[in-house]
Amino acid sequence: MNNAPSDDGAPSVATGRGDSAPLKLEQFLPYRLNVVASLVSQALSRIYADRYGIGVPEWRVLVTLGQYGMMTGKAIGSHSHMHKTKVSRAVALLEKRKLVTRRPNRADLREAFLALTPAGRAMYDDLAPIALDFANRLSEAVDSADRAAFERAVDRLIERSAKLAAEFAKSKSPG
Repeated sequence: MNNAPSDDGAPSVATGRGDSAPLKLEQFLPYRLNVVASLVSQALSRIYADRYGIGVPEWRVLVTLGQYGMMTGKAIGSHSHMHKTKVSRAVALLEKRKLVTRRPNRADLREAFLALTPAGRAMYDDLAPIALDFANRLSEAVDSADRAAFERAVDRLIERSAKLAAEFAKSKSPG
């Protein structure tokens, strides 16, 4: 590491406990998973942002509706792990661009059923193979002999994370 002072006299890197610190961010699994997710999302988002001018929330809504056909905003949020305000903003943008249509839910007027328009479906159909190719290229980083174990590990991490999130939410609730 370079601890030489910068032009303003401050060290160019952090100083402190270093190797003796009990928690090292670059070795901390939640941080490492976040870095992977962030980098993958950035790389993939460049494809659909450049091609269609949509961001991550719009992409998630589009792909979820492409997969399931028709859903409520609440169901999209639950499926895509997005807060309801992000879903709402993404839906509004997609509606404005005539990629999503809204139909009232007569059983519950507080929500609506959302679906892709023909233009939205065309966008989904165009992006799906590109996204699948991206995923295949990404998975090549894992040896083919290790892919099944890797997939199981990811599935277990998702399950455990959901359980831990539920436990912590339960412990924070009044009662």
